[in-house]
Amino acid sequence: MKDQIKDKMGTTGLIFNEPLLWEKGSPGRTGISLPRRDVEKAPLDEKLVGDGPDFPDLSEPDVIRHFTKLSQWNFGVDSGMYPLGSCTMKYNPKTNERQAAIPGFAGAHPLLPESLSQGALTLMFDLQHFLGEITGLPAVTLQPAAGSHGELTGMLIFAAYHKNKGKPRSKVLIPDTAHGTNPASAALCGFKPVAVQSGPDGVLLPETVADLMDEETAGIMITNPNTLGLFESNIRQVADIVHAKGGLVYGDGANMNAIMGIVDVGDIGVDVLHLNLHKTFSTPHGGGGPGAGPVCVTEELEPFLPVPRVVKDGDRYRLDEDCPLSVGKVHAFHGNFGILVRAYSYILSLGRQLKQVSQYAVLNANYIKESLKGHYHLPYDRPCMHECVFTDKHQQEYHVATLDIAKRLMDHGFHPPTIYFPLVVSGAIMIEPTESESKETLDLFIEALKQIAEEARTCPECLHESPQFPKVRRLDETAAARHPCLQG
Repeated sequence: MKDQIKDKMGTTGLIFNEPLLWEKGSPGRTGISLPRRDVEKAPLDEKLVGDGPDFPDLSEPDVIRHFTKLSQWNFGVDSGMYPLGSCTMKYNPKTNERQAAIPGFAGAHPLLPESLSQGALTLMFDLQHFLGEITGLPAVTLQPAAGSHGELTGMLIFAAYHKNKGKPRSKVLIPDTAHGTNPASAALCGFKPVAVQSGPDGVLLPETVADLMDEETAGIMITNPNTLGLFESNIRQVADIVHAKGGLVYGDGANMNAIMGIVDVGDIGVDVLHLNLHKTFSTPHGGGGPGAGPVCVTEELEPFLPVPRVVKDGDRYRLDEDCPLSVGKVHAFHGNFGILVRAYSYILSLGRQLKQVSQYAVLNANYIKESLKGHYHLPYDRPCMHECVFTDKHQQEYHVATLDIAKRLMDHGFHPPTIYFPLVVSGAIMIEPTESESKETLDLFIEALKQIAEEARTCPECLHESPQFPKVRRLDETAAARHPCLQG
């Protein structure tokens, strides 16, 4: 069976081992040419060097091959499909990188005077306008550095709004299908998170929200589409209930890739929304950043946005800090500017075709859902949005779990999807293909998962031993968590 599987896989390629730089090289080897010395040669101060090792002597090929080999151990959107559910990982067009590298943008210092920063300020002002038009929420700040940072900013705005009304509130409603950072963001701003159970169809029921909403509740945080990949079809009724009690509606826009250009977020009752530019608008994502999480709000909430704000006076642009109700500054300077340039380039490149991005993302997710629902358990058999959620229920009788399925996908050349999330689904397998992937790629992914379902029935031990082909085999995750090894 293993040989048959390997034959289907083709070659596994060359996998290079690579020592630490300190273990490479040879005395006297060098990869650089320094200018001729005009002072006498002298040894390094022993106080600086101490008893530790000296710098390794490396040639240029030593250094280049070292980092090239390390890069071959990585996997990213430039390597292949990255189907992480609830965390849009779409291809990043290289034209965006080119625009971000323009010297006037890449080399601009944030302390330059406004008179020498008109290009950057113009870009920021226009991007704010574009994001406001895309979402239906006209007032925008570009400062937050990530989605969770946008959530924090949104909760600060919630708190400032109610405080300005003279009626501070203590609670925030958070559905069980929300992103995990939502309750943390609310708690950081002094709110008590109150869980809201979703209905049998995987979406919020208005009556459930009505039972929990009171004058002590600042509002609700809704991820829409939610983490089950389902559109919250009762959002308008839910928003009316929250507004009737004086609360606000926060929209977690991490899944905006499914509804961009299709849904007017302001029109369905959302007051505050964050966007993940490093997801929806294709800028680099992963590896710890950088990201960007702009926050869009209604006109009523504009006074509470962070400062400084980019405003236009005549044909010039400037930064305005005269905003007495503002929550203050939430990020050094004006946000992660290089990411803003990339998102600006993406929006200009596509224009009104942004709507097609969402349409293709939804089409791809539903194609996967329909293709696999006979092979894996589908807890919500209804049209999905940008992602679909399966479980390991059909494989459990063969003692094969979600983790085994995810590890086996690596042998088939695919990065695993998100697993065991959302928590409301036991053994969840959460797949988001995005609009970037072709039908040919999707078909290969679907065929791999079908083969794995068959392997679970006929050769479960193959899955228990996976992955077999990557450089690193399956880790003891319990031991790794309890006794982490941080050595290189």
